[in-house]
Amino acid sequence: MPVLQLRRSESSLRADMPEERARAAPFIKWVGGKTTLLAELLRHVPRRLRRYHEPFVGGGALFFAVAPRRAILSDNNAELVHCYLQVRDDVHGVLDALGRHVYEKAHYQNIRALDPLRLSPSARAARFIYLNKTCFNGLWRVNRAGRFNVPIGRYTNPRFHDPCTLLAASQALKGVEILHAPFEAALVKAAPGDFVYLDPPYDPVSATSSFASYTADGFTWDDQKRLARACLALNRRGVRFLLSNSATERVRDLYRGFEQRMVHAPRFINSKAGSRGRVEELLVFNA
Repeated sequence: MPVLQLRRSESSLRADMPEERARAAPFIKWVGGKTTLLAELLRHVPRRLRRYHEPFVGGGALFFAVAPRRAILSDNNAELVHCYLQVRDDVHGVLDALGRHVYEKAHYQNIRALDPLRLSPSARAARFIYLNKTCFNGLWRVNRAGRFNVPIGRYTNPRFHDPCTLLAASQALKGVEILHAPFEAALVKAAPGDFVYLDPPYDPVSATSSFASYTADGFTWDDQKRLARACLALNRRGVRFLLSNSATERVRDLYRGFEQRMVHAPRFINSKAGSRGRVEELLVFNA
């Protein structure tokens, strides 16, 4: 992960944070991960916040960069949430289980076929990390039955057993509340003085560009509209929020009552290298 040059406002956010928290970084790959946009996102994080919320936590790049002392992280992906809980509470067990994995096609297919609910908690989290780091493009996709179905990727030496990164992440997650919940249930806990970062599955820019199947039921346009209503409710309650989404015309119209800003981000998820590059993304915020 490249080291970012922090601006004065960003530095002040972390001046009183423990050193190990400042070094923490995402321990999984996630489609639409925000590592490359951190400098832009940090401009919108208040210098002082009562509590940090992230209801679509994914890889948690902004959470790890801000390193808040009080936070609620949540997601509707049960395997992702379980992994976060185990990294927080039993990181050494997760590392031990990861040490038993190898990057081989037959092993990958065997691990992918396992029912995660039949594994021990640490082995279940290790399975998630192993598949995430060795599958095609780090894409977490499930079928209608909720089973992970992404093929193995082509890597030279994928680093799925990474003690330094996992130990730092575990330390950063200490004391953090981690929930398996839909975004509306998670946002009930947000109060004035809190800050919420929302990074939902993006509205597809074309009929073939959607990667919303992080859970068996996906994330539909009706869900996008529900999220916009949730942002209105946050604003009425005096809660600061920042939202990322694709810069489609209908998303811009959905949030026309709020401040909007366009940013450019690299995207590497397309299977054709020639179709990858920088794309416009939309930031929506209320202050």
